[in-house]
Amino acid sequence: MTRAVATLGMLLLALCLTAPLAAQPSERQARERLDALGEEIQGMSQRLGATRDARDDAARELREVETALAETHRRLDVLQAERRELDEQVTGLEAERDALEAERAEQVAALNAQLDALYRLGLTPQLKLLLNQDDPARLDRLQHYLNRLARARNERLDALARLDDALADNHRELEARGQRLEALAGELASRSSDLAAQMRERAALVADLDARHATEEARLVELEQDRAHAERVLRQVQEELARLERPPPSTAIEQTRGDLPWPVQGSVASRFRAGDGVHRNGILIQAAEGTPVRAVHAGRVVFADWMRGFGNLLIVDHGDQVMTLHAHLQHFGVAVGQAVARGDTLGGVGATGGHGRPALYFEVRRGGDPIDPQSWIASR
Repeated sequence: MTRAVATLGMLLLALCLTAPLAAQPSERQARERLDALGEEIQGMSQRLGATRDARDDAARELREVETALAETHRRLDVLQAERRELDEQVTGLEAERDALEAERAEQVAALNAQLDALYRLGLTPQLKLLLNQDDPARLDRLQHYLNRLARARNERLDALARLDDALADNHRELEARGQRLEALAGELASRSSDLAAQMRERAALVADLDARHATEEARLVELEQDRAHAERVLRQVQEELARLERPPPSTAIEQTRGDLPWPVQGSVASRFRAGDGVHRNGILIQAAEGTPVRAVHAGRVVFADWMRGFGNLLIVDHGDQVMTLHAHLQHFGVAVGQAVARGDTLGGVGATGGHGRPALYFEVRRGGDPIDPQSWIASR
């Protein structure tokens, strides 16, 4: 009886130990679940985007212009990155060309030396060898030497042919890269012209919006309306996330509280609960336009769209009901549903949403409620 109980206990223990291992998903299954989660999040963001509104024609026009500006900035970034890559490729190809030409010069010099050696033997060295039969050993050595010279000459000629082919390929690649660089320069000039026109249009719209505020009190009332609208949308985001079939996994962000990096380096223009309107629940960090904005922790992008007051707003969900908000972005560097790691570039600092100066508005929310970001990011 004791042995049976012990055996049963061992079987139960084995089942307990092996069951969790069997239940663990494979890497492929985990990847599929994350991809499906990304699609769910993208659908959620699209539903939220379809419900956004603009208060009036001026605000709607501002959204259209700033959205176009963001796309222009994004395209310029892509083009400039491609140009940098092409420049590096051209530099590499030029170095390869120089090396090939140097090697070809060496091969030609070596071939000339071999031909000179053959010339010194005369026009018919084989006939001389046949006539010079006084020393068979010497005859054998000379014949061996002639054979080696012939093989070496053929090898040099083959090597030169290969080098010529490689140089021709190299020149074709350089020409193709040069043509692409010229095309890129033209497209960059066109995009830059578009950008200048869009920025002028935006400046006129912002001036029009500012002119509507007869008093400071009227401006503050409108800012509060923007904040109330933003709160409604953010509640929708939280509710949609709670309804997802596959909720975003934990990234252990709670364990990094007080040690998170700053999303961008700059001076703090307003602190938690000290700003006006949409800036009240976070911090405003002033930085040069286009400065990269980086993820403070791993997570997944759940929202990337223009929102009244915020301009281009990007939200990252970190699991454990913690989200970070990044507003006034010049452009988006990542897409909805995309997983991001700590330090990944999310976009660039901008002044969208009608904001006067380039700055990043940064907010942390837990369970839907805003909390002081400076209690989460490292002191400096």
